Amino acid sequence: MPFKPVEHPKCPKCSKSVYAAEERVAGGLKWHKMCFKCGLCSKLLDSTNCSEHEGELFCKVCHARKFGPKGYGFGGGAGCLSMDQGEHLQRE
Repeated sequence: MPFKPVEHPKCPKCSKSVYAAEERVAGGLKWHKMCFKCGLCSKLLDSTNCSEHEGELFCKVCHARKFGPKGYGFGGGAGCLSMDQGEHLQRE
């Protein structure tokens, strides 16, 4: 019977084998400790501040900024307010 090596899961970020001593689990995938960081700000993550979206990791703040609700009333502030008076909609 030929020797068959054990198949280790691959890290989604670097595509290298992830061994049990260095694994972090999120979204059903196993990651290296140093690959387990936010896709936007590169902050190292743990189980309390990690959000996964379509195979990519984000910290809670970046995930809310990128995928959360947008528009007036959702933290847009005065930059979202319009000074338009609707002149272009008036009938003549």
